Amino acid sequence: MIHRRTAVALLASPLLLTGCGGGAEATERRTPPTRPAPTATPGIQAEQASHGIPGLGPVTSAAIPERCEQAVVVTGRGKDSPLCTVVLHRRTATGWQSGPAWPGHNALRGWSAHHVLGDLRSPLGVYTLSDAGGLLPDPGGKLPYHRSGGFHSPGTGFEGEPLEGCFDYVIAIDYNREPGTSPLDWTRPLGPKRGGGVWLHVDHGGPTHGCVSVAKAHMRELLRTLDPHRHPVVVMGYADFLAA
Repeated sequence: MIHRRTAVALLASPLLLTGCGGGAEATERRTPPTRPAPTATPGIQAEQASHGIPGLGPVTSAAIPERCEQAVVVTGRGKDSPLCTVVLHRRTATGWQSGPAWPGHNALRGWSAHHVLGDLRSPLGVYTLSDAGGLLPDPGGKLPYHRSGGFHSPGTGFEGEPLEGCFDYVIAIDYNREPGTSPLDWTRPLGPKRGGGVWLHVDHGGPTHGCVSVAKAHMRELLRTLDPHRHPVVVMGYADFLAA
């Protein structure tokens, strides 16, 4: 069972979404300047820690709390692009250390500074990561994990790809949700019109409704690495937004 605990969602500006792929919501309910986006590059090795997180400007960096020691940075290729790169960064005594760059998907229509239900855009901002779950057993993670058949994901995606398995592992992004609850919890502090069910989940080979997706192996790595005692966050948006 998942345990409730206190957590604060952090956000550069309020935003939103609805269950990715159309399946997250189906089975278990409880109630910018414009510059070219960078292409994915290999991650910086452990010994090459930098003082700041590459690609983040002063405004975005300031939104990351001082106590945060793990930041999952999702960099979109453009404001309207569904393609992104995901990198896990760890804070060290000498600065932030970057992991490898993983290819991923975000929402079909790109990004929004004011996400609303059904806009098919991912929310911009910085959010805490408090809870996880999935259809499969916990792979050995540190975040509270809720295994449930409610993570079943039938149907096909925007490009005709099967969605089966994309919710095998999920990490809830604390946008318009109650931290300390299952990712399937339907509490919406900003109201239902602002969407919800924004997750990191297994990639199905196409755009999402608003979530961020990476390969199953990378989801397992995130689950095994993210530690609530290190106050992890996700930093997400297209490159020009993050560089502000």
